[in-house]
Amino acid sequence: MKRLAIVAACLLVLAGCKNKETKPAVVDAVDYTQVVAPVFSADSAYAFAAAQVAFGYRTPGSKAWEQCAAYIAGQMGRWCDTVVVQPFKATLWDGSVVPGRNIIASLNPTAAKRILLAAHWDSRMWADHDPDESNHRKPVPGANDGASGAAVLMEMARVMSQMPPSVGVDFAFFDVEDQGQPEWSDRYEDNTWCKGSQHWAQNRHVPGYTAVYGVLFDMVGTDKPRYTKEQVSRYYAPGLTDKLWNAAAALGYAGIFVPQETDPILDDHLYVNQIAGIPMVDIVQNSGTTSFFTHWHTTSDNIDNLNAETMRTVATVTMKTIYGDYPSK
Repeated sequence: MKRLAIVAACLLVLAGCKNKETKPAVVDAVDYTQVVAPVFSADSAYAFAAAQVAFGYRTPGSKAWEQCAAYIAGQMGRWCDTVVVQPFKATLWDGSVVPGRNIIASLNPTAAKRILLAAHWDSRMWADHDPDESNHRKPVPGANDGASGAAVLMEMARVMSQMPPSVGVDFAFFDVEDQGQPEWSDRYEDNTWCKGSQHWAQNRHVPGYTAVYGVLFDMVGTDKPRYTKEQVSRYYAPGLTDKLWNAAAALGYAGIFVPQETDPILDDHLYVNQIAGIPMVDIVQNSGTTSFFTHWHTTSDNIDNLNAETMRTVATVTMKTIYGDYPSK
């Protein structure tokens, strides 16, 4: 099951970072309630998510995928200084080859210090977790698992462009993240997931690109948000993990950003951390049960089940953290 706490993912993490030492928890001196940051519009973010879903299933190579890629790049071009569309080919679990497009938009692209904010924008080809087995080979609408993270990036770019922080910011929309091995296949392989981030980490949009830190948004629009400190984030970016959760607690969101340490998640941040060497934290839904959220990888992951206020909460915590480090000039 995708990015769930599985033994294979644990082994992958441990094999790639056995010589790395973790750092003790950091207590911030910043009063996040007083940090001046842009105001995130929940309604605007919801509209961006709804627009993506309205195209249809954003599965690689489809008409909806083409239209959505153009939409994201066009919208980001309204607010950012540069937009790079990075095409690539991805080989899926069954040997089929599909097109991919990473989209990277930047504020203040000449700044030496940079922050990387990321999400995936594709939707899954197979609803292999649907309670109705007859739906297992049908595509997923991907309102929460895909469109919510991309919508958060879009609204953050819109408001941050009006009040830029004193650091460069890059918004990466990774593709072919959600096309990993379906549950009805006869085997499981970790690296069948997150093809876009794997490609970007090995072929960055700017040669030698790096960032001070990064934040990944995945499934950030449920009506019962719950985010925990998962192991990959703690291992590679312990200071940033603590900083985000401290900011959330200060802002009154300790019940959403739960200070609980949980097992590793196989997600785009793993490859950004391991290959690109950029400390990145994953803000990803953790329901505390056997699935990420009720509609995960089902045909009911639609716009009716998306919560705009959850997206606002996640973005507010992140922007307060960034502007606490790099205030607007």
